[in-house]
Amino acid sequence: MPAFEYLALNGGGKEERGILEADTARQVRQLLRNSSLTPLEINEVVQKQKKTDGARLFGGSLNSADLALMTRQLATLVGAGSPLEEALGTIVRQTERSSSRRIFSAIRSRVMEGHTLASSLGQFPSAFPSLYRATIGAGEQSGHLSQVLDRLADYTENRQLNQQKVSTAFAYPALLSLVAVGIVIALLKFVVPNVISVFDTFDGQLPTLTRMLIASSNFLERHGVTVLIALVIFVFFVRYLLKFPSWQARYHRLLLKLPLVGRLVRGINTEHFARTLSILASSGVPILDALKIAGGVVNNIPMRTAVEEATVKVREGMAINKALQQSGYFPPMVIYLIASGEGSGQLDQMLERAAIQQERETQSRVTKMVSLLEPLLILIMGGVVTLIVLAIMMPILNMPQFIHRS
Repeated sequence: MPAFEYLALNGGGKEERGILEADTARQVRQLLRNSSLTPLEINEVVQKQKKTDGARLFGGSLNSADLALMTRQLATLVGAGSPLEEALGTIVRQTERSSSRRIFSAIRSRVMEGHTLASSLGQFPSAFPSLYRATIGAGEQSGHLSQVLDRLADYTENRQLNQQKVSTAFAYPALLSLVAVGIVIALLKFVVPNVISVFDTFDGQLPTLTRMLIASSNFLERHGVTVLIALVIFVFFVRYLLKFPSWQARYHRLLLKLPLVGRLVRGINTEHFARTLSILASSGVPILDALKIAGGVVNNIPMRTAVEEATVKVREGMAINKALQQSGYFPPMVIYLIASGEGSGQLDQMLERAAIQQERETQSRVTKMVSLLEPLLILIMGGVVTLIVLAIMMPILNMPQFIHRS
């Protein structure tokens, strides 16, 4: 039964939007009239589909929070014995966001038409990543969909929680940096010019620090807008360059070489790779397909390329741990755990342990970086303000030497 998105007027003349399931648009209009609503616009959800080069491109996406919540709801309902179409219908009724309702209504319609859940999710690739679709497909084939949904719910919730921790950890240093730059600019542009105007009456050469402060203030006064425009252009230019794979690969390679950032980037990507491969392997996905999909969740291009090369070597008969070890990007502990899993036949469990270990190390590194960054920013801001104050006070303290006696 197809889903229709409607726009109607209620008895008070206010517009209402929603989604109804019916055989035809005429039946939707009749249902709306029976509910004392005046239909204005009726659109079938699947009519938003477009075809390009024989491939379907569907609109709609879900953020990490919505995906985690709805995966947990679906896992709970299916685990409780609810039929899949009823579980999807419950999610549609409980969802407040119209875009999410549209996506799950279309998925439910396709499931009721006889399509698998995995193929129905494939109509929205921007909302459901390849890991998600492949894992559910394996769960449907093996008959363990509820268990697979539970693992996916844990995975999506854990990933969203980690993203929140990282963003929250760096929020205060970012705000502190912004405030520090704003204070320095305000001092140089508004306070310093008024103070240094007193020095025009001084006879003799001002201290070097004072002259540097005056030059900085004059430069900001004359070219501040130009510098700001240049910085904006530079940022957009860098973002434009990073759209090209070659420049993006250079940037990612540079990140891996940075002292602190490199280890953080390797840890985050290794954790995503290990956890994804663990879920896929435990769900029954063939190991070569699992490696290919797990490589897709690695954001760093050199590390993703290393996984692709390792997949080729595994296809030729090499062990996974040896293939990954040759790249030099993955931590020795992860390689050791993968080797143990291959030797004992418990690869999925060892990969899960590797992911947990990398997650803990990453969180520890983030905590240390933030704990060092906050006092460092405070010291830098205090040092700059101190230099400004010294540059202003030095001529004043030595005023008898500089006052011009007429």
